Amino acid sequence: MRILVLGKNGQVGWELQRSLAALGDVLALDRAGADLSAPESLPDVVREARPDVIVNAAAYTAVDRAESERELAFRVNAESVGVLARCAAERGAMLVHYSTDYVFDGSGTRPWREDDPTGPLGVYGASKLAGEKAIAGSRCRHLIFRTSWVYAARGHNFVRTMLRLASERDELRVVSDQFGAPTPASLLADVAASAIARATGGDASVSGTFHVCPRGETTWHGVATAALHAAEARGVTLRCPPERVVAISTSEFPTPARRPSNSRLCIERIERALDVVLPHWHDPLADVVAEIVR
Repeated sequence: MRILVLGKNGQVGWELQRSLAALGDVLALDRAGADLSAPESLPDVVREARPDVIVNAAAYTAVDRAESERELAFRVNAESVGVLARCAAERGAMLVHYSTDYVFDGSGTRPWREDDPTGPLGVYGASKLAGEKAIAGSRCRHLIFRTSWVYAARGHNFVRTMLRLASERDELRVVSDQFGAPTPASLLADVAASAIARATGGDASVSGTFHVCPRGETTWHGVATAALHAAEARGVTLRCPPERVVAISTSEFPTPARRPSNSRLCIERIERALDVVLPHWHDPLADVVAEIVR
């Protein structure tokens, strides 16, 4: 099996190179090799790679900046995704793509199911939803994984930022009224590998859209305090200990883009399809913090 991975230097793309290695020959490209801001260049990339599976881990993810860069966000997250989907359909290849809880409006308290009505609050979510629709419209074989609050031991993410700020400041103020589950990039990569293996092995139930995140729920404040506790447990001395992380409301931390209050995702479908029980959010967080502080 020939697997083309786009976004090799991102958090998920980095982990995919590990998780997909056992499935076949992996060609992983960075932006220089496959630039999603230039959709017209992508057919040649796919033609040259001759993949059986295309895994798109590249995206425009600057949520706030997207409000003033709508054209670029849609070009990367929608137009280019549509091009990849059409290329996959023409080749008879499978497209694996990552999407987000931001396609929902964040209302209520029930975890979102895959077939719930969408309603993005901002440009980023709207662009990701447009990408999903482009994939569906192409009729290519596909897997779309919606997820939330991605982090890893490398790259730019909330967990690394909290650990850095806790070493620099006496106090942190973190939002406590947005609910979801922090998702390690390694989990997204491992789920993708399992799903691809099943789908290409003939399991017709592994197809379409799935929600992927750990079990349980917390807030950004909960993630921050748990990360700092995990760092202290590994001997790290923090200028701001977990007890001095102050819980604040979303209204006290205004941003250009509105964030969903409810980012909970129902994971029953992916657990059933892969016959797995995903971990509780707290366990992989502690492991990733341990990797960071090492």
